[in-house]
Amino acid sequence: MADYKKIDHWQEKARKEGYPARSVYKLKEIDEKFPVFKPVSSINSGNNMRILDIGAAPGSWSLYVLRKFGARCLLSAVDLSPLSREFDKGLFDGGNFFFIQGDITSVQVRGSLFEKGPYSTIISDAAPSTTGNHTVDSTRSLAIAEEVVNYAENTLAVCGNLALKVFQGGDSAALLKRMKLIFETAKSFKPQACRGESVETYYLGLNKRKSAT
Repeated sequence: MADYKKIDHWQEKARKEGYPARSVYKLKEIDEKFPVFKPVSSINSGNNMRILDIGAAPGSWSLYVLRKFGARCLLSAVDLSPLSREFDKGLFDGGNFFFIQGDITSVQVRGSLFEKGPYSTIISDAAPSTTGNHTVDSTRSLAIAEEVVNYAENTLAVCGNLALKVFQGGDSAALLKRMKLIFETAKSFKPQACRGESVETYYLGLNKRKSAT
């Protein structure tokens, strides 16, 4: 019963604060504990905080970024599903936000997102449609996470950061090992807002190595 109360607490808090999903508090805790959002000098732009949100729907993580940084960031986002417009108050219509609805493995989608980079931060709360079979779900989650890391290898700036969701199990440990070759620091972290029974965790890659570009 206590765990259900906890779940209700996060969802109720999200709606009161104008977010479509409780997942915003996972990003908030990551942001408070780790320096995932920062400008990087290797991006030659008048506004050098460029952020990519992969698996953005319903939009809580994108809203968090836009509310916190406003015009100081250029945010690109992608998802198979559309964003919720219930709480955005016009932020999704701003000139510093770009959203594309599509598959991140698509050549066209990849090209459009690469054009907006390089990025100082990539965040991803993407998850597969779950089946209830842990082996199947973790395998699907890992495939998405591996694609997100591919994006980081190809369009994340030197010294940039990555935060992504992955379901524990399968070969997820190998993914973290791969991230340790790309970033100076790579670690797992489970925010308090994760459901107690959930197998999800987050992998953080901090300070992309120059040799990884």
